[in-house]
Amino acid sequence: MAIGTVNANATTAFASATATVTSVTQSDDAAAEEDLSFHQVLKKRFIEGGAGFMGIVLLCLILGLAIAIERIIFLNLSTTNTKKLTQNVEDALNSGGIEAAKEVCRNTKGPVASIFYQGLDRADEDIDAAEKAVVAYGGVQMGQLEKNVSWISLFIALAPMLGFMGTVIGMISAFDKIEAAGDMNPSLVAGGIKVALLTTVFGLIVAIILQIFYNYIIAKIDSIVNDMEDASITLMDLLVRHKK
Repeated sequence: MAIGTVNANATTAFASATATVTSVTQSDDAAAEEDLSFHQVLKKRFIEGGAGFMGIVLLCLILGLAIAIERIIFLNLSTTNTKKLTQNVEDALNSGGIEAAKEVCRNTKGPVASIFYQGLDRADEDIDAAEKAVVAYGGVQMGQLEKNVSWISLFIALAPMLGFMGTVIGMISAFDKIEAAGDMNPSLVAGGIKVALLTTVFGLIVAIILQIFYNYIIAKIDSIVNDMEDASITLMDLLVRHKK
């Protein structure tokens, strides 16, 4: 009986020690999880989501951002101080005529200066010819401003679609495991559902980021187009006054 009591106590002590070690290990794992930075957590979740669909979603983000940054730089360079340009053109018309005004436009960057130059270049013919040139070249400049913007909208639509496709494929994989095992074990479906949710989350994140850039670009284009239209009307008024 004494030996049995000693064995029982030893078994109890061993179980208690094992539980303590397990608890400490779990606490360490939780602490290590909390110590991960945002970048590390994002990288971990990206890898867990699978290289297939997550890589394609990442490619959509990279290409979309590259086009968006290029458009933002181009639009910022295309922005012109319209009031200052108009005043300079008017002063040049009054002092040096059409050629002086054209020289001012040649030395100024942006679509507004290009439209001014086209209108002034036809000013020797008549006002109608100058107006037609301004309208035609305005359409060309608008096309340059909107170049490649449609690709950003494509990536905005494509990223969440890929995420949802990853969700469907993850769910199918989970049900395949259930069917193969013949048992509804939560551990069998947890991995597939986790992958499905991660692909959806990353797809939505990419779409949100690109949507912000897209709206900024569209607003910038609208602002430049409004300046172009106002400047065109102002140029026609200047030419009419110069003809008198």
